Amino acid sequence: MSQFIAIAKKMEIPDQGAKCVRVGARRIALFNLGGTFFAIDDACTHMGGPLSEGLIQGDEVVCPWHGAHFTIASGEVTMPPAGEDVTRYNVRVTGEEIEIEV
Repeated sequence: MSQFIAIAKKMEIPDQGAKCVRVGARRIALFNLGGTFFAIDDACTHMGGPLSEGLIQGDEVVCPWHGAHFTIASGEVTMPPAGEDVTRYNVRVTGEEIEIEV
């Protein structure tokens, strides 16, 4: 059964910024796009590059290792070399806490 867990504070992620958090064995990339927060797997499906360290271009993140593009809100791959989407997590904000559903 899934549940929401607190993983960060809003002030920790600047607008147009990202942060990697760990939930058990998972690395999850948190993004702040204009005050709306999103969470996707941090590992690019091509070779595991850290998406939280990638360049944010509009509503996409570019993998810093080989340039694959992913839509931040959905985890959908939009440009190779990655061929598979990354997992997207539901996010909610309660006061200053960012929570994700896992």
